Amino acid sequence: MFKKTMVILSASTLALAACGPKTETTNTADTTMMTNDGGAFDANSTATADANMTAPASGGQVFANTAAASDAFEIATSKLALDNSSSVAVKKYANQMIAAHTASTDKLKATTATLTPAITPDPTLNAEQQKILDGLKGKKGADFDAAYIAGQQTGHQETLDMLTAYQSTGDVPALKTFAKGLVPTVTAHLNMAKSLKA
Repeated sequence: MFKKTMVILSASTLALAACGPKTETTNTADTTMMTNDGGAFDANSTATADANMTAPASGGQVFANTAAASDAFEIATSKLALDNSSSVAVKKYANQMIAAHTASTDKLKATTATLTPAITPDPTLNAEQQKILDGLKGKKGADFDAAYIAGQQTGHQETLDMLTAYQSTGDVPALKTFAKGLVPTVTAHLNMAKSLKA
């Protein structure tokens, strides 16, 4: 009986709303109904709550996005190094980073393509990465080299911390394996960055 009453009330309300003038008014009395147990049911507040609720990203999705953004950051900053650096050693390192992080991106995409439910890595840089990248664009020579090396050290340390944490506590076995496999590579990149001189 309650369901039939709700359907009839909803249909009546819609019919009246369609016939009336198009004004921006809200009448909460029209949307609040008494339930059989004496409580109130507000159709508007329930609809709004449902529309505003979005499922949080899974741990695997967050990890994939962070890893993809890390690769994108390393590639973008290293491409700048090829143009803006005055150091042969920095340019050599930059070429290695472009190759290694392109391979890492390909491996991440291949790994996530096999997962159910699907995970699609989003390589959007975080605010800190974007700030560093933007700052590098205006630098040349030794100034660029110093900023690039500092960015590489920070970026690789953060990536190493993220990989180490995920390989231990991650929620997607295939991504835990991916993380574990990258730890030695990222450790080597961090050590290389620490040895660079501006």
